[in-house]
Amino acid sequence: MNPKRYREDRDTRPGLITMLVVLASLACTTNGSAQESLDPLAAAVAQRFTMIEQSFVSLAEAMPAEKYGFKPTTGEFREARTFGEQVKHVACGNFAFFNQIEKKEPPSGCATGGPSPARTKTELMAYLRESFAYAQSVLRTMTPANALEPVSGPYGGPSTRLGITTLAVWHASDHYGQLVVYLRLNGIVPPASQPARSR
Repeated sequence: MNPKRYREDRDTRPGLITMLVVLASLACTTNGSAQESLDPLAAAVAQRFTMIEQSFVSLAEAMPAEKYGFKPTTGEFREARTFGEQVKHVACGNFAFFNQIEKKEPPSGCATGGPSPARTKTELMAYLRESFAYAQSVLRTMTPANALEPVSGPYGGPSTRLGITTLAVWHASDHYGQLVVYLRLNGIVPPASQPARSR
């Protein structure tokens, strides 16, 4: 080994280590600041919205693609949506509610699926995930100062930012309950209802 080369490597090593430590601490500080900047009001509502998001997305994922056209036939289900139509309706609703909070034009016709061309399970799952991600990003801007700001529009208005946000939690939860029945009629236990596995 070349002694001069070894000495140079050894001399630069402390500088490299120092630089890595500084970068790591900056990354931690940035992440910590982002988490700390989330207002407790937004955090409280986001916690509940995250719960229904996780339950709804896992439920939608659990239904096989070939069953996305399923709807119950026994009983009074003539006007009921298919499984896929329910998923699309919730995704459209997420966009609609939070568009209104941002004072944007919400998608029209969410009751009948809205303007998205999504049809297959893969397309609908992408649309659903995108809708929850968007909703979460808007929800996290809520503070005590703007929570009671008026919101109007065809979906739940007139109301407030907080009112529409809680409506969005209720809406996804309402349809989750309906789709639990669809899953169970197909012999599938919803993931959120499955017994916890022992480790």
